[in-house]
Amino acid sequence: STSSLESNLEGLASVLEADLQNYKTKILKILVECVAALPEKMAVYTTLVGLLNAKNYNCGGEFTELLVRHLKEALKTGEFDNALLIVRFLSDLVNCHVIVAGSLIAMFDNFIEVTLEDNIPQVRSDFYVYAVMASLPWVGKELQEKKEQEFNKLLMSIDNYISKRQKIHAPTLRVWTSDDPHPQEEYLDCLWSQIKNLRANKWVEKQITRPYLAFDGVLCEALQHTLPQIIPPSHNDEMSYPLPRVIFRMFDYTDVPEGPVLPGSHAIERYLIEEQLRRIIFKHAFDRKDCAASLLSYPMKNKVPLNYMIVEVMFGELFLLPRCPRLEIYYGSTFIELCKLQPGSMPQVLAQATELLFERLDSMNLSCIERLTNWFAYHLSNFQFRWSWDDWSSCLQMDPELPKPKFIKEVLIKCMRLSYHQRIVETCTEDFAPLIPEKPLSHFKYEKEGSGSLPGTMTAHQLIQAIKSKCTPEETMGILKDLPNPLKEDDETDPTYHPLRIDVFVSTLLHLGNKSFSHSFAAIAKFHHILKLLADTEEGQIWVLRTMFEVWRSHQQMMVVLVDKLLKTQIIEPSAVANWLFSSEMQPEFTKFYVWEIMHSTITKMSKHVDKLQKEVDDAKDKLDAYKRRINDGLEDDDDDEVPTESLIERMEERLDLAQNQQKRLFLIIFQRFIMVLSDHLANCESNGIDYSTPWYKWCIERLQQIFLLHHELVYRYISTLETLLFTSDIDFHILEIFQQFCALRS
Repeated sequence: STSSLESNLEGLASVLEADLQNYKTKILKILVECVAALPEKMAVYTTLVGLLNAKNYNCGGEFTELLVRHLKEALKTGEFDNALLIVRFLSDLVNCHVIVAGSLIAMFDNFIEVTLEDNIPQVRSDFYVYAVMASLPWVGKELQEKKEQEFNKLLMSIDNYISKRQKIHAPTLRVWTSDDPHPQEEYLDCLWSQIKNLRANKWVEKQITRPYLAFDGVLCEALQHTLPQIIPPSHNDEMSYPLPRVIFRMFDYTDVPEGPVLPGSHAIERYLIEEQLRRIIFKHAFDRKDCAASLLSYPMKNKVPLNYMIVEVMFGELFLLPRCPRLEIYYGSTFIELCKLQPGSMPQVLAQATELLFERLDSMNLSCIERLTNWFAYHLSNFQFRWSWDDWSSCLQMDPELPKPKFIKEVLIKCMRLSYHQRIVETCTEDFAPLIPEKPLSHFKYEKEGSGSLPGTMTAHQLIQAIKSKCTPEETMGILKDLPNPLKEDDETDPTYHPLRIDVFVSTLLHLGNKSFSHSFAAIAKFHHILKLLADTEEGQIWVLRTMFEVWRSHQQMMVVLVDKLLKTQIIEPSAVANWLFSSEMQPEFTKFYVWEIMHSTITKMSKHVDKLQKEVDDAKDKLDAYKRRINDGLEDDDDDEVPTESLIERMEERLDLAQNQQKRLFLIIFQRFIMVLSDHLANCESNGIDYSTPWYKWCIERLQQIFLLHHELVYRYISTLETLLFTSDIDFHILEIFQQFCALRS
């Protein structure tokens, strides 16, 4: 359209007014959908509603009632993001003379009264206070002018709440432990500082588009509506409120060399722009091209250093703890699209951001270092792996366990996953040779020089010939049965597993399938039965994993994929994986990222299995209950065969109980092992008279914190058992501190 926004709004209002008689319900429904679907155009739609209300008072009233019903439903069902947008929309309707200012204050007061409730989690009161604060940039000036006394009282209540809030959880959610050069503020504290600055500026800001000002003469004559009483629904323990967060800051005005000035961290403009950019990222989460184009088309782009703000917001989303809102690959692919659309400026800003992040690695949260590693490797793979590595050569003289050399090594390993070994060797200078990963090759000890003296060598070679001759699993077992068990002594009972059989069979099988993932998968599938027989105890399963590590110790990705396959095919149990990763043989690998990739994947797989069984039980019970109701009502049922029986449901519940016990045991093993390795470390440091706070100790403590954070919903299920474990053990005070922060986060 070549017409102005105001002209279009006026024309649209007239067209809709004429259609109200026949299509009122559809028009109101679409307008309500726009509230949540198009938040970046909120002021356009509030103006439209204001114009419709001026022309048709009943239409404005019905829209308000419909919107309030949607708000109550959103609060009741836990759709908190939609609820925030509706509250903000209602606030802006005060500016359009649709809603009486006093009734909005009454709604805000009801929200703030939640802070006075007893026995509620802080996240509940945080949400309702945030809902009020996040609306004030739009409506603060109007409320100050029309209801000054009530508004000041409301602001005082917010100030009292902010000053008394517990913030034990904040250190857990920080990207950086240091406030130098940018303070890492808790989100309510930061927004409240921005609101106070806005208040000091008489509620005048420079970012919000307000098209309704052009229609002030029309709108001010319209009759206004009073909001019905909106009381927040009572708290229930099943409700999951938004978690608190810490505001990510990477740039200030000194980092922007030229052009518009970056708003200060406590300027309301910073909040408003970041909020709008986040909304764009959320809206286009399934289309990176549209997302990049929309970000660069931000309406106020000439007033701010947009590229810097986009990069900061994107990294803030990527580093959000406990987990980023979207798949990590989404942010990486969107960055690439941004670089394509603005090749003359965006790559430079992104390179500057990468340098800043690298410089601050020493104080960066471990989870964020991992995400940065994944992003950087992916980004390099899209730009021919070109980087000025020599600028980071100073870290070559550092302890390889410190964050900077560790980061470079892990980036190169991830680059190798996305390329091949020789390419990575050619990418880096010779100085970086110590950090370049090993060539990923399989190691078959039964074919190496001197292998003749190893027990099982003859059997391994027989096995190779038999498998190549397409032998049956039974024939394979016949070859293995003559191997002696090194654990068996003359007068003892049979051991629970046979390490030599496992070693010979698994290493031979993986050696023959070493060409690709597909070859390995095919080998596991063909001999699945034998693997299950050999690994029928946890000790046997751990030996399978140890053998796999011997074969593929230089190929981390293969180990990650194979463990995943062994879990999927139920050859090994999650508890065996946890015990293996904490075993003495894996100690040199303990701080490597792939180890924890395996650990988190194992926890997630166990969780999905439990959730699947829980859903099956719930669905079966629902079907049976529905069937009984139909029978009681005298209705015939053609689907009797599909109705589960009581005995079937009992068996399903038994499987669920077994899986839940396995999940509980998995977490207990992980936390017990953490306590053991940390206790051993502290004892060794004390006996040798050295400082316990080594790079290894930092990685270990942060890995424990990561388990708490990343799987907080699952950990909380077994919190009482965990409390007993922690408070009956002689443990490091850092573990207790992490546990207290976790409990504060959950509350």
